[in-house]
Amino acid sequence: MAQKIDYEEYDLPNGLHVILHEDHTAPVVSVGVMYHVGAKDEDSTRTGFAHFFEHLLFEGTKNIKRGEWFKIVSSHGGQNNANTTDDRTYYYEVFPSNNVDLGLWMEAERMRHAVINQIGVDTQNEVVKEEKRLRVDNQPYGHFLEAIKENVFTKHPYKHTTIGKMEHLDAATLDEFIDFYHKFYIPNNATLVVAGDIDKKKVKNAINKYFGSIPRGKDIVRNKIEELPIQGEKHAVFYDKNIQKPAIMQAYLTPSMKDRDAYVLDLISTYLSDGKSSKLYKKLVDEEKKALMVGAFNISQEDYGTYVIFGIPMGGEDQLDDLNKEIDEEIEKIQTDLISEKDYQKLLNKKENDFVNSNTSMQGIAHNLAMYHVLYGDTDLINKELDIYKSITREEIRDVARKYLDKNHRVILKYLPKKEDKNLNN
Repeated sequence: MAQKIDYEEYDLPNGLHVILHEDHTAPVVSVGVMYHVGAKDEDSTRTGFAHFFEHLLFEGTKNIKRGEWFKIVSSHGGQNNANTTDDRTYYYEVFPSNNVDLGLWMEAERMRHAVINQIGVDTQNEVVKEEKRLRVDNQPYGHFLEAIKENVFTKHPYKHTTIGKMEHLDAATLDEFIDFYHKFYIPNNATLVVAGDIDKKKVKNAINKYFGSIPRGKDIVRNKIEELPIQGEKHAVFYDKNIQKPAIMQAYLTPSMKDRDAYVLDLISTYLSDGKSSKLYKKLVDEEKKALMVGAFNISQEDYGTYVIFGIPMGGEDQLDDLNKEIDEEIEKIQTDLISEKDYQKLLNKKENDFVNSNTSMQGIAHNLAMYHVLYGDTDLINKELDIYKSITREEIRDVARKYLDKNHRVILKYLPKKEDKNLNN
């Protein structure tokens, strides 16, 4: 059973949102700051900026010398990391609880005093290029998300990848990086979470001491770009030099992560492809042996979602259409019939298990508190989200599958091994 997460939240006069969670079960504390800036906030000719900053802001600050950040954290028994999505960037430290002040000071330094200079930009440019080579360019199926995004989205910046284009980073001036920092890395675009073995009164004083005098930035105005529905069944091809087996992918435009239907789509993807007893795996991999791999996942994001179903056939390209047809048959079953009561209970049990596991560490709790506030505008989803899943009916699962997994509004992408001199996309 999910345990209630108690927390307190408030705003500083400069607009910084603060969330505190006091828990004395272990002598650890997680200090995290989530900035409401991701790849969707970038200039379309400067993609990759948000992710670049995830690296750049470990370079150093006015009071933390270049190359010292990680040494300070590890020498005080801590660990730290950061990650970026299309919607937000998150930085965190986990320390023994007697070092909570150190974590707060370091994150305040990042917000107030980051040093952005040419040597840091040049260094991290090479780091990001190497990351792209490893994770994307030289990884089998590494470009699949890029291929899907550019075919599902025509107007919304979700059509770009989070890691961005390296030529955009190469072309950027130092002033552009500095401007991005001053625009987005401001207290009124940030949420600070402190979770763990803390004395709330002392922590509040420390937060005020380190963050209270950081000036408020200019308010960020966001105009959501409306994406056009996919009209008809759109066909696309992508060639990848790193694969020998082709893949078939179906992609659908779906609503914001805040929409109830997005929760239903999560359950549908679990039903279709989570584990060896799931419908697609059991049928196409286990029983009929038509696929090496098959899966479905709901990419939930702040403005829109993307629902993706993929399969890798046992054979070659000539089997892709048949595999696509087999996948469609399973979708049609969900759209026509109610899933069994037994499968429905399995789904809810799995979701409860995942939800409980996501809150088993202080870092997990801190991240979830920040995410629910920044992206959903409702911190208390950390206690209520499971109830949303439990309230979803079998009828809703059928109706949402009908509504969004529509053959007349989707992309069919054939992801193929690159042929000689036929690299059309990368």
